[in-house]
Amino acid sequence: IITLSVRSSTGATPSEEINGPGNLMDFLDEPFPDVSTYEDFHTIDWLREKSRDTDRHRKITTKSRESYWELIKGLLDAWSGWVVMLLIGMLTGTLAGVIDLAVDWMTDLKEGVCLSAFYYSHEQCCWTSNETTFDDRDKCPQWQKWAELMTGNSEGAGAYVLNYFLYISWALLFSFLAVSLVRVFAPYACGSGIPEIKTILSGFIIRGYLGKWTLLIKTVTLVLAVSSGLSLGKEGPLVHVACCCGNLFCSLFSKYSKNEGKRREVLSAAAAAGVSVAFGAPIGGVLFSLEEVSYYFPLKTLWRSFFAALVAAFTLRAINPFGNSRLVLFYVEYHTPWYMAELVPFILLGVFGGLWGTLFIRGNIAWCRRRKTTLLGKYPVLEVIVITGITAVLAFPNPYTRRSTSELISELFNDCGALESSQLCDYVNNPNMSRRVDDIPDRPAGPGVYTALWQLALALVFKIVITIFTFGMKIPSGLFIPSMAVGAIAGRIVGIAVEQMAYHHHDWIIFKNWCRPGADCVTPGLYAMVGAAACLGGVTRMTVSLVVIMFELTGGLEYIVPLMAAAVTSKWVADAFGKEGIYESHIQLNGYPYLDVRDEFTHRTLATDVMRPRRSEPPLAVLTQDSTTVEDVEALIKDTDYNGFPVVVSRESERLIGFVQRRDLTLAIKTARQKQDGVVSSSVVYFTEDTPQAAEACDPQPLKLRRILNLSPFTVTDHTPMETVVDIFRKLGLRQCLVTRSGRLLGIITKKDVLRHMAQMMNQDPESIMFN
Repeated sequence: IITLSVRSSTGATPSEEINGPGNLMDFLDEPFPDVSTYEDFHTIDWLREKSRDTDRHRKITTKSRESYWELIKGLLDAWSGWVVMLLIGMLTGTLAGVIDLAVDWMTDLKEGVCLSAFYYSHEQCCWTSNETTFDDRDKCPQWQKWAELMTGNSEGAGAYVLNYFLYISWALLFSFLAVSLVRVFAPYACGSGIPEIKTILSGFIIRGYLGKWTLLIKTVTLVLAVSSGLSLGKEGPLVHVACCCGNLFCSLFSKYSKNEGKRREVLSAAAAAGVSVAFGAPIGGVLFSLEEVSYYFPLKTLWRSFFAALVAAFTLRAINPFGNSRLVLFYVEYHTPWYMAELVPFILLGVFGGLWGTLFIRGNIAWCRRRKTTLLGKYPVLEVIVITGITAVLAFPNPYTRRSTSELISELFNDCGALESSQLCDYVNNPNMSRRVDDIPDRPAGPGVYTALWQLALALVFKIVITIFTFGMKIPSGLFIPSMAVGAIAGRIVGIAVEQMAYHHHDWIIFKNWCRPGADCVTPGLYAMVGAAACLGGVTRMTVSLVVIMFELTGGLEYIVPLMAAAVTSKWVADAFGKEGIYESHIQLNGYPYLDVRDEFTHRTLATDVMRPRRSEPPLAVLTQDSTTVEDVEALIKDTDYNGFPVVVSRESERLIGFVQRRDLTLAIKTARQKQDGVVSSSVVYFTEDTPQAAEACDPQPLKLRRILNLSPFTVTDHTPMETVVDIFRKLGLRQCLVTRSGRLLGIITKKDVLRHMAQMMNQDPESIMFN
């Protein structure tokens, strides 16, 4: 289907009258039940929406001078944007807090239960205990594992097998509930949601994707999916949840509900609020929306995004789901500065992140394509159950994969202090050993560190493989946390290796001047943080927002340079194998009509090579300015799916007059038949400024539709380079432009035609660009 539209000419609304005085916009804003502003799976017209908002604002400004009541209404309209941002921030923060608390409880429920209050997580249960000791801080009488509760025995092979079995059973139950709810009630609640959000913000219509049911089901199933132990996170889906909140509150204000362009400004700000509560990073959320998600991001949206992110973060802080009175997810406090020589392993981690990103994108896209083209796609419930079963069976024996991914990352980021009881901090400290003052502190790795290293190596391989198959299943699944986990594991391993090398070879020239007496030379937790940033950057290709999110996430402000070095390196390495990040790759896989601003078009083709109709196709469907009857127009609307029609002087001359939108035609004819006497099927439709007197005197009465005609449709000549045409479509958000030669209409180019041509030039299947 060639999708067309009409834009308002500058300086006039699309139409103000049918015959004589009257405002057509009054009934255009109140469509008939079977006629909507934009059809599902079609693209909005940015210029038309912008023009409509300008006209609305001009009307409010004019009326505000007439009375105090109109002035108050104008002020309320101006403040409605800030009210929407406040509501979005509060609801998003509240939902994020509830999700965090529920995930903590349900994740621990797989291993045991709190006897004093079953709704307490393991950590909360032991907080309330007076019998918890410092050495056994994770053990308290109130918290019992399932084997201990059922058999009274917490040790031995029987207890291990029973805990193993119940862990798998809970995981399968949670994932089954998640995929069943998604499949039955809200199919759009699956996946990350960010590829679709990017597409919607670029102007595409996907009805129901941001609906109330999607919001409810995604919130519930996100808790179930993350709690099942699958290799996925809640951060990406929280952006989808926040945008659903934004769409919900847009429906309360006609300023946003009736203007798709204004609605997308709100959704851009909502995406910022989603990242703000996902990571506790309000500034990073604003930058993420600007860099990664938004297509149109004016300065006003920047301010409102900042406000929405602030309110969301404040609301989450008030709920305090982490119980540490901090907004950040992984708070770190390193006492050792980094040294210039450490940039080498940081850059190597960046290389690893870029390679991991490439491997993941190619592997995941190949698996998702196989899912779409084989029988595998017909059994989404079975796929989720199988992947969950494999994940649970392999994850339980390894303590680093058994726990939640967020807890794993938190432990990997932590510095080893006197209070740490982790295996990763099992260093040999002998106070009787003495060395020269300029030597590094004596901290050889103990047996616990070496045990942790091989367990982390197995966890790394497991996470790399299982994440490829998990992302994209029919359940809510984020990618941020699994990617960070892969990088954090690799970074911690590298950090420990560098630390031990510095200890055992302290006389090497690169280690000689590193340390002050009594200080640690290398902080392995910093390497984990840098590795996490590198892997996340390699998968998503984020740079600026990634660095800001990482230092907001951890509180490690002084480590910006290592994070920047790793993020840039990972992007360079990943870009060497392919320019698209994971979200752009999924947009291409699903065939969404997304015209990426970052793509370059360097081919030497012309508008005439791309325009429709081609030589083998039927001629373009057009209307004439004074010889088409109402019956002809209704037949054309019934027989075609085009969203608009060029208007020409006559079919012989094909001199272009303007462009009329299908919806405006439909509404104008229906309204004229109801409200104007004498308009019948044989009435002639006139798009001219003046109707001939003979026509007005004769019967049936003519139908004058001059005012719904866009007299300034965007046109290019047939010899315009496609490079220019592509730029015009990107920067103006066009749905189509007409192709002329010396004022004579030759054809039309739609956004879909542009995308197909670009795919063809890159040796891809042009038919993969589809709207549904």
